[in-house]
Amino acid sequence: MQVFKKFTMAETIDEKVVMTPKSKTATSTTLIVERKAVEAEASDKIHVAGGDHTGIIINKEKVYENGVTEPCHAQLEFRVYLVSAANGTHTREARALRFWFKPQMPPSERPHEAQGFFRELVSPQDFPKDYVGFIKKIIKLMQNKYHQLKLLEVELRQEGRGSPPPETNGVITSKGIIYNCYNGSFIEDSILNQTPVISEQRVLDMIENAYPNPLTVEDFVTAGRWSKAEVKDALESLEEKGLTRAMSDGLYIRQHSVDTQVVKQMPTLCSSRQPSIAVVTALYCEKQAVDAMMDNQETYVRFTTVGESNVYTLGTIGAHRVVTTKLPSVGRTREAMTAAGNTTTRLLGIFQKVEYVFLVGVGGGVPHYTDYAHHVRLGDVVVSTPASDLPDKYVYVFCEKAERNDKGGWDYEVKPYKPPNFLLQDIALRLANSQAPWNLYVNEGLNRLQNVPGRWDAPEGVTDRLCVEIGEGAYIEVSHPAPHGDQVDADGKARSRGLRVHCAPVAGGRAVTGSGDARDAFAAHVRALAYDCELDAVLDSVQGNRKDCFISIRGISDYRDGTRGKDWQPHAALAAAAVMKGIIAAMDPPTD
Repeated sequence: MQVFKKFTMAETIDEKVVMTPKSKTATSTTLIVERKAVEAEASDKIHVAGGDHTGIIINKEKVYENGVTEPCHAQLEFRVYLVSAANGTHTREARALRFWFKPQMPPSERPHEAQGFFRELVSPQDFPKDYVGFIKKIIKLMQNKYHQLKLLEVELRQEGRGSPPPETNGVITSKGIIYNCYNGSFIEDSILNQTPVISEQRVLDMIENAYPNPLTVEDFVTAGRWSKAEVKDALESLEEKGLTRAMSDGLYIRQHSVDTQVVKQMPTLCSSRQPSIAVVTALYCEKQAVDAMMDNQETYVRFTTVGESNVYTLGTIGAHRVVTTKLPSVGRTREAMTAAGNTTTRLLGIFQKVEYVFLVGVGGGVPHYTDYAHHVRLGDVVVSTPASDLPDKYVYVFCEKAERNDKGGWDYEVKPYKPPNFLLQDIALRLANSQAPWNLYVNEGLNRLQNVPGRWDAPEGVTDRLCVEIGEGAYIEVSHPAPHGDQVDADGKARSRGLRVHCAPVAGGRAVTGSGDARDAFAAHVRALAYDCELDAVLDSVQGNRKDCFISIRGISDYRDGTRGKDWQPHAALAAAAVMKGIIAAMDPPTD
């Protein structure tokens, strides 16, 4: 291996990667690695690499001022556990990377580039084995690949001794360093090759996902690979608790939280009772949250054993008549896509005075990793509006296919959507820039949902864990970006502004949601801040029925597509419903 040598004569260098200590305390070290044109002079404190490492300079000066005053363009902080070879004790250490890029790199691409650098730095295939290896890999990545990276500040900060990290599933260890990381598998992946233990909650989840379609005992046996006796015991217990009810012919369905009328077909409504707003939800908790925003409710359920059942809840929000429905299933199976499209088409066919369509529910957030102001966290809401810096004003982009190209980037096949009329988007943008009463509507919903099962309050903040996929099914937990400037109060804490609403495109498509790299790249490509559970079939129906005003509102319940964050789903759905109510309340009253 080529070693560094002392530089003994002057040499002019066009552009080299220079590492210099910035500061050092008893518990921390900060280094600067930058790309710049320098003319190295003979010095005992200047070392220049040769051979394979030509173009790298190690500056041992202890005082360094790089002249950079602007805030960093991206920042990532994570933690490692250092293991003492002598006694096996663990010391927790925070490691922060702060990125500054060259001016020609577009701001929208900076977070993606920083995340790509980080993934390669901690990749299991070429893992830094110690301090020297960690710093050396940073320098080599900057020199050989990330040519738009102008300056990188590396801070290593010890946080004291402690017990080893509790999460060991997926932990990567290497010669004294344990990176706090997690297995990348999700719930549905973990049960592919094993039979999950039956529980009332699993049975209830299946019933709620299928609602308003009823299920038979055989449906549970087939899907869950449980015995008939186990299924019947769970169903009887759920029925005693008032959560499910048995229908004729051995069918079981969710007991709705409000009185319902079972009908063979929807009754004819007079003109004054016809809704002008339709709300489409995909999960049961989403419909519960949306219904909690309405007054004067009445629910009709049309059951069928052939085809799809339908549920419609009619009510009012302010001066507007609203109808809500729930899709019987979502996903990329032919049956789910057909059901989603048919349900939407039937809704718009029955209620022909509908002019505005809202898609309301949970979604997966796209973390910014760069700036607190643009960072999307659990419990936030993303409203589908066009990207201000793109010429095509799409509000939803569905990715059907994503492939690597010869240049190391991605090629996509997409279905983009934009409404002919941006009325709802304009209202959302106006409200997001004002003191809209989002929290008032959230609290109203909490009061109405007091006796409805589910945790509608926001979970503890410690459950909002942000991870970066690094390959081989492993994830490393990183810190959320810290607020700064006018985002903090006098105590240095994040200024509380209640529910945070972001206006940006929403995306969908399993081709990109399943892969960390593709997901981040596609989000940056279309400027999306949220992914949903693939609702393109709904929008196809909306456009096919010539509805000019539509909008998607996603409460963030996880960092993928919203379907994995069970703990956050009820509250995220409630937050999205509150934003929906705010937009409807700001609409002009109907003229009819």
